[in-house]
Amino acid sequence: MLSINPKMLPRLDELEEDLLARRERAVAEDWRGEIDGLDLTLTFLRSKREQARRFERTEPLSVGLPKVPHQNPQLTEG
Repeated sequence: MLSINPKMLPRLDELEEDLLARRERAVAEDWRGEIDGLDLTLTFLRSKREQARRFERTEPLSVGLPKVPHQNPQLTEG
């Protein structure tokens, strides 16, 4: 799955406008298969845009560096 950079939100709006115009033409021409494909693409585009908006609202989470437990092997002479 691709993640969308929030800086690309204006481009997603442009793409949606284009897809809607193409869908209007497909409806006018009665291209049913094209309408279904465009509807599916619009669904995915809107989902990605919402994902980018959620990502934009959240702060990065610092997880820090992993801690490795210190091992002190006890040597016994026997």
